[in-house]
Formats: sequence, C-alpha cells, structure tokens
Amino acid sequence: MASTSATISLSSPSTLIDGKAPRQQHGPLHSITFHPSVGPTNRLQNRDARKTNTHCRGIARNVISMATGETQIIATGESPAEEESEIPEIMKTVQEVWDKIEDKYAVTVLALAVAIALWGSAGLISAIDRLPLVPAILELIGIGYTGWFVYRNLVFTPERETLINKIKDTYSNVIGSD
Repeated sequence: MASTSATISLSSPSTLIDGKAPRQQHGPLHSITFHPSVGPTNRLQNRDARKTNTHCRGIARNVISMATGETQIIATGESPAEEESEIPEIMKTVQEVWDKIEDKYAVTVLALAVAIALWGSAGLISAIDRLPLVPAILELIGIGYTGWFVYRNLVFTPERETLINKIKDTYSNVIGSD
C-alpha cells in the first residue's frame, strides 16, 4: 500500500487594502500535515513526538545497560570517579545526617506521616476553597487581622521597637546564639 501525504499552507493575501500595506507575516498562518494512517497533525505535535521518541530511546538504552551491567562511555570524557565528586554538598550533608540516625525506621515513618498530613491539609484547604462565600469571608478576616496587627505593632515607634526586639530574641533562640 502506497503512503501519501500532503501539506497545506494558508497565508495572507499580499494585495493593498485601502492603500495600506498588509501586515508582514513570516511564513504561513497555519501549516497542517495530513498522513492517511494518522490524520492531521501540526508541526508542534510532530516536533514533540520526535523529542518524546528520542527521550524514550535514551531511557531504553539506560535500562538495557543497567540490566546487562555494561557501562557507557561518558560523552564529556570524565571518569566515574570524577562524576561522583560532583555530588552537591547538600546531598553529602544529608547522607552524613542519615548515617548518624540510629532509628531510621521511626524517621521514615515520621516523614511519611508528615507527607500524608500535608496532602490531607491541601485537600482540606481545596475543599474549603470550593465552598461558596467561605473564601471571601476568610479573606475579609485576614485583611482585618492584618490591619489590626499593623495598627497595634507597626504604626507607633515604641511598639515597633518592641516587635523588632521580640523577633531578634526569637531568632537568637532558634539559631542558638546569644
């Protein structure tokens, strides 16, 4: 069976309208490619499909090399020892802290519980946000509290200095410096 394809390009006419030159356009307004077996697709879809195909081939190569135990030659020419030295400092710090933890099971369970709590609270906030009038009322409460806080703590100089000292004390307590 023979495969045929056609390309249609639509462009603006180049005639003068009311003595004015038409707007200049670079290339056709629309370009659609028809493939009999697939149907019409535009250029962006074709480009995205090529990118996806290339990405999937790269993943397949990595999976095959990991399964067979073969190592690939690195395009940059660096050795694997040089690659390991490029691990960010934060990852090294996290690894050191993780190695110092004695009860890794409890920390893992706690981290999982925090993730579930965050997910649940996000769902609760989303549900409250969908209720009629509740978001508007909560917004008014927030604006009112902000106004009260500014009036009580920021308008007058003695209260502002007290607030700044309180913030500095809390900061030093959290950091642990005196």
